[in-house]
Amino acid sequence: MITGIIEGLANYGAAIRHISRYRMWNYILLPGILCAGIGIGIFSLAWGLSDNVGDWLDNLWPWDWGRQLVAAVAQLFGGLLVLLAGLLLFKQIIMVLLAPFMSLLSEKVEHQIRGEKAPSIPFSPGRIAADIVRGLKIALRNLIRELLITILLLMVGLIPVFTPFTTALIFLFQAYYAGFGNVDFALERHFGYRDSIRFVHQNRGLALGNGIFFIGMLFSFVGFLFALPLGTVAATIGVSKKLAQ
Repeated sequence: MITGIIEGLANYGAAIRHISRYRMWNYILLPGILCAGIGIGIFSLAWGLSDNVGDWLDNLWPWDWGRQLVAAVAQLFGGLLVLLAGLLLFKQIIMVLLAPFMSLLSEKVEHQIRGEKAPSIPFSPGRIAADIVRGLKIALRNLIRELLITILLLMVGLIPVFTPFTTALIFLFQAYYAGFGNVDFALERHFGYRDSIRFVHQNRGLALGNGIFFIGMLFSFVGFLFALPLGTVAATIGVSKKLAQ
């Protein structure tokens, strides 16, 4: 598991070198335009709602004793809740909308790794539709699990002593499912839906390492602009290594 996490993180360095070698920066910059618009809209809304959510949680406390502590926890919890909701929404939206583009990027990278010339792939509405359906299916499956786990951890996190631990666990679960999505862009050409899930379960460390760096980029000032294509290239490099073993 630890080895897989380290490998997943290290693949980002290999991804940057690969992108530089093949002069693929246009594949990184173009998705950034869409990510910028979506990200600014979602996180601006989240920022505006955080105080309202905190006040609502504070008003749920019916007693006067402990009011100051509850208010502080409510504001912290409300901000965390809205931030997580915005992050989850942003992550799922860009993964679904950019799924066809990321699938083509992953395929191109895989051919380059093998030293093969990537075939010319004509525009195919059928293929794009199939990529979107698969992306939605994976996204819905992961979203349900993310929400259930996150809500449970957030409820436990209402107890102040547990808040730091639940926050760390929420980050790790978010990272795992983000890495899952990135890895699946490479798996969709080799496995069916169920076999792809099995592959990720067998390589949890790889997905988690990929997702940790990916989520970290989403939290950075400009990293969210190219987190998805870079994460896709890194995941494709990792999956190619695994399939070659």
